[in-house]
Amino acid sequence: MAKVAQQMVEQSGIDVKELVEKLVRAAAAEFTTYYYYTILRANAIGFEGEGLKEIIEDARLEDRNHFEALVPRIYELGGELPRDIRDFSNVAACPDAYLPERDRGNGNESTSARVGFTSGGTEEAKQAISEVKQGVEQGNIRPMLQVLVEAERCAIRVYTDICNMTFGKDHRTYELSLAILNEEIEHEAWFSEFLGEGPSGHFRRGVPGESPYTSRFLVVPNGHNGK
Repeated sequence: MAKVAQQMVEQSGIDVKELVEKLVRAAAAEFTTYYYYTILRANAIGFEGEGLKEIIEDARLEDRNHFEALVPRIYELGGELPRDIRDFSNVAACPDAYLPERDRGNGNESTSARVGFTSGGTEEAKQAISEVKQGVEQGNIRPMLQVLVEAERCAIRVYTDICNMTFGKDHRTYELSLAILNEEIEHEAWFSEFLGEGPSGHFRRGVPGESPYTSRFLVVPNGHNGK
């Protein structure tokens, strides 16, 4: 815990306990998203899937970086991560999404695909997951991308909320959250562009997981910039 730094945040009028809870929930969302994106990347096959893999890999590695960047700040403010990973995943601020379960015997998709969300899911996320479940039952995997887009949109809401809470008061948490927010906005634009919702206006990273905004907050540099 950084004692004086925590006192400065308290004196600015921020409820440190509430802020730490928001940061832990954000970290849990990043950790679980990294996990689910790993599964999605492995299952992105075929002509369409190959084009999607690079986008998933960028977002997947950068979400891991977000988790790594958030953890030190949680402990600086006197917080900690839950000791049980199940407790950690249960407080995630954004929804989970499961790939359709397949019948290993004949390769057919199960009619009871697992599609769920955490307690932190918004109404928009729940609606997106409901649409995915319907799509999976109809043999269409493309709606799964809608849940990925919603995961990024949920993250945008989460970090915008933290930025609004800390602006002009907790400068370190604000700058960290703003850096992550910038990358989450780009992730949403990538997936949205793939769905045909409109151009993103920029390209994927030169190196997967580059995290151009968040890398300076990482305790262990990612080494992509050669510094």
